[in-house]
Amino acid sequence: MSKSRSDVHANNNGSNNGAYTISEILSQPLCWSSTLKELQTSGVLLKIKEKFKYAEEWLFLGCGSSFYIAQAAAFAMTELTGLRARALPASELILFPDSALAAHKAYVPVLISRSGRTSEVLRAAELLNKRGVKTLGVSCAPGQALENLASEILLLPAADEQSMVMTRSFSTMLLALQALAATIGGQIEFAHGLKQLTPSVEKLLSSLPRRVQEFATKHEFEDYVCLGQGPLYGIACELALKLTEMSVSYGQAFHTLEFRHGPKSIVGPKTLITFLLSERGYSAEVEAMEEIKKLGGITLAITNQANERARASADFLVELALDGPEISRVAPYLITGQLLGLYTGLKKGHDPDRPKNLSRVVILQDESPERAAL
Repeated sequence: MSKSRSDVHANNNGSNNGAYTISEILSQPLCWSSTLKELQTSGVLLKIKEKFKYAEEWLFLGCGSSFYIAQAAAFAMTELTGLRARALPASELILFPDSALAAHKAYVPVLISRSGRTSEVLRAAELLNKRGVKTLGVSCAPGQALENLASEILLLPAADEQSMVMTRSFSTMLLALQALAATIGGQIEFAHGLKQLTPSVEKLLSSLPRRVQEFATKHEFEDYVCLGQGPLYGIACELALKLTEMSVSYGQAFHTLEFRHGPKSIVGPKTLITFLLSERGYSAEVEAMEEIKKLGGITLAITNQANERARASADFLVELALDGPEISRVAPYLITGQLLGLYTGLKKGHDPDRPKNLSRVVILQDESPERAAL
């Protein structure tokens, strides 16, 4: 992260509120670069590929943000390998194991937990161990319970955070799982695309934080909606959660075209609708944005490259301008929403580093969850 960027934030903010969060958001490109280099050097992805070479199905499990990683990772696994993959909340497996595990015998569960201590993920690991199922754990914290319960572990300590809210850890764990899928599927072009993200996103970050801050400061919204399809649906869910966590705002996520079927009734000048525009669904998604714009909604569009229709329909437009296959560009879509949650929270007088009612890890005690979220 550029030190000057952090200083600018601190000076404008006038306090230390959100200092960890902004630092961790801005550090993402360098964290991605160092993590991907370490994964390649260590050979851990090839080791995992060999260990689970029998896999005919992958089952990604997580809670909260980690569940949204699971959604995006499952899409990437199918896209890059041709294998069946799906995502479930870890709690679904715990409460309804027979339905959740109604899969082909040759399946591999992937247990995702930033802390390695999330109760539902650990209970899912214990249940799978009792059934004799080999598992892959993914975490940012070495030496925790998940490392002992999983058959194999993918650790990413450089991505861990001091803030309660997941930003850097989310994007880095997602990229690592995408890199694993590319390794399994032999997708060399995709792996190359991941390596190209850092310089391009660093360039984007030279102006994006200021733009988002000005936008958040200028507008007062009552509702926030995040829309995405295909590889971007899990990202849309995560961005809605970031707004909820960091700014104590009401955020919802839908598949883009599903928003027409009832939810669009909330559209108005106090509603911000964020469109994550995919490459393959671009025309249909822009058409939906045009429709929402006509209904009086305020629109924010994130896309790799915008056409004139998108420019005309977006009140706030972010063009990523990244090279490489579409699926390799998913993680950078997160940054705008992370910044929007941060600056909206600061405007409302909250500390995004320490969100209301949340703690860093959900630990269940006597079957009752403490007030926690990650």
